[in-house]
Amino acid sequence: MHFLKVLVERYIKDGQPVGSRTLSKDAGLELSPATIRNVMADLEDLGLVVSPHTSAGRVPTVAGYRLFVDSLLTMRPPSEEDMESLRQRFTGPTDSKSLVEATSRMLSGITHLAGVVMLPRHERNAFRQIELLPLSGSRVLAILITGEGEVHNRIITTEHAVTRSMLEEASNYLNQMFTGQDISEVRKRLLEDLKNTHQNMDALMMRAVTLAHAVVAAAERTDDCVIAGQTNLMEFGELANMERLKHLFDAFNQKREILHILDRCIEADGVQIFIGEESGYDLLEECSLVTTAYRVDDQVVGVLGVIGPTRMDYQRVIPIVDVTARLLAAALRQ
Repeated sequence: MHFLKVLVERYIKDGQPVGSRTLSKDAGLELSPATIRNVMADLEDLGLVVSPHTSAGRVPTVAGYRLFVDSLLTMRPPSEEDMESLRQRFTGPTDSKSLVEATSRMLSGITHLAGVVMLPRHERNAFRQIELLPLSGSRVLAILITGEGEVHNRIITTEHAVTRSMLEEASNYLNQMFTGQDISEVRKRLLEDLKNTHQNMDALMMRAVTLAHAVVAAAERTDDCVIAGQTNLMEFGELANMERLKHLFDAFNQKREILHILDRCIEADGVQIFIGEESGYDLLEECSLVTTAYRVDDQVVGVLGVIGPTRMDYQRVIPIVDVTARLLAAALRQ
């Protein structure tokens, strides 16, 4: 397995198929070219490396990378320069959205890959206040403030025009009913009210409940993520096919697949690594994701990580992702 480790490390560094002569030199062993070729053939028979049709050298397969990451990797702690850069990025903004955006940019900048950070989940947030304001025509601006002071705006179109005084009355009613309650419970109660129209609830209150449910549901669906540094991936030859990049960037823009993968990491312990096809998405078969969850008050509230080619520098990237999660968690607790 020493040869596999050497081969993977060389391929990560150069991005070129590794030939027997290079492998022999890097391995530091006095072995004949024939012996090296036999070892390469054995690794290929095991499905750990493959020979591109254009070269006599070998490149790692997903199975080869997996064995390397699980058993052969020598972790490299973040350099003092990286640590200083990380610490400086967490001395600025304090609201969670700004912190997440800064963290994603920082991960991208330090690793030269794409950084991805899930926004903190809001399931445990309290409903603090809702305000309904009239806009032109039958449109209403609903402003929801949650327990952590985060503001969620949503423009809603009503069936009938409403006046400012009607909306003030509706806002007061909703604030009296729900202030301080868990936002997911608020949504459930509003949904029940919509299904079971109370006889003592007039049309205005029903309209208020409908508006409140729309904005609360929108706030609860903020399992979003911030992705930065996608263009870094264009620097890697194996990802630089324009058609592949187009589909990959589409996936980044839509975020569905990325969020689905991040969701799978919410309950996992430690750093999670998806190599190539392990993600389950064809668009990411040339990529690896290194992720870990971050916690606030012992509760997992999100996931962060990086996306790059399968030949990313795992021994450097994994510790950086781990440290960044701890720093983000500490910043969110302040």
